[in-house]
Amino acid sequence: MKIILGVTGGVAAYKAADLARRLMELNLEVTVAMTLGAESFITPLTFEALTGNRVVRSRMPLPGEEPLPHITYPRAAHLLVVAPATANIIGKFAGGIADDSLSTMLIASDLPVIMAPAMNTKMYWNLAVQDNIEKLKSRGVKFVGPVRGLLACGDDGEGKLADVEDIAAEVARVLELSRDLEGKKIIVTAGGAREPVDAVRYIGNRSSGKMGAELARAAARRGADVTLIHSAMEVPLPEGVVTVGAVTTDEMFSQVESRFNSCDALIMAAAVGDYHVENPSLEKVKKNAQWKLTLKANRDILAEMGSRKTGQVVVGFAAETEKPVENGRAKLIKKNMDMVVINDVSRKDIGFGSDYNEVTIITRGGETVTTGIATKARVADAIMDKVAIIFSRNAGEPRATAK
Repeated sequence: MKIILGVTGGVAAYKAADLARRLMELNLEVTVAMTLGAESFITPLTFEALTGNRVVRSRMPLPGEEPLPHITYPRAAHLLVVAPATANIIGKFAGGIADDSLSTMLIASDLPVIMAPAMNTKMYWNLAVQDNIEKLKSRGVKFVGPVRGLLACGDDGEGKLADVEDIAAEVARVLELSRDLEGKKIIVTAGGAREPVDAVRYIGNRSSGKMGAELARAAARRGADVTLIHSAMEVPLPEGVVTVGAVTTDEMFSQVESRFNSCDALIMAAAVGDYHVENPSLEKVKKNAQWKLTLKANRDILAEMGSRKTGQVVVGFAAETEKPVENGRAKLIKKNMDMVVINDVSRKDIGFGSDYNEVTIITRGGETVTTGIATKARVADAIMDKVAIIFSRNAGEPRATAK
């Protein structure tokens, strides 16, 4: 399938290169159309090198180039994505203004359109911009983001370009690229649990929540009805999924337990706490030379849900520092999982906080696969591939009665 990626003149234009590559990983053929402003931030050559296709530029076509790009390119495409979408291009599209290649494509085609806005917070919340966005939404244009974050101007607020994976996920949904998890209810857990010590202190861990967020995106992109139950997260929550907060391990246990019987799969990517402090102080404890804490074991969410499952696919993670495969396989059996994902957290180049990971996936049937170092988005796809295969193998088998 072919899509047109419109790139406009904002600082976030550099992220469009990552988006182009991600869309190509979805087996899409990408043609980029750039405004004159976009060329001030990133060169057409970058996109031509990435996509292998000539970039449609704002200027008039030169001899030998396609003479009517605003007509011919949309005719061959299935979708038009504008990322980043500035206030200017949004206003032009809403007002029917066509004064360059990209705006003319938008007006001249009947393609479905996705826009990912990126601009200063005050610009985004300007009444004229909001009116234009609402006008385009009423015409069927889909918007992804923007999200809240630190902007190029130094302001902190809404206006940051949505995560590339969220934009790619919306493209996959609109084009219905892979729906092998359609109708499945999947619970994903993510983030690091925080067990309170007193009113301000807690025992936590180094989990960023990135892996769980990517798993939620991957499952949603493939048609699943996803609930993300999360503890502390260092990354934005993914769009298109139901999100539920759970600070402590006990809170996460309760949230998972209340939904487990009606789900089709549970993927426990959260770094939950093994222990909690007995009787944490409700006040801030003053500094002393010593402070003795009594720790009590938390309920084991994976083991408990594994013992209760009645046909659900249960996937757990094993963060190991020694003998990772051996210990992970033992955990798979002990906790009655269908699949375990093992990562060696002693390594500094992958794992906690990194955008990359390398995992070994072991299924209950004994199949073992190692992903190699890859982005967590790619690792998430590999995990969901295995989940989809387990669903396929279990198709037709009756669910047992919940205990």
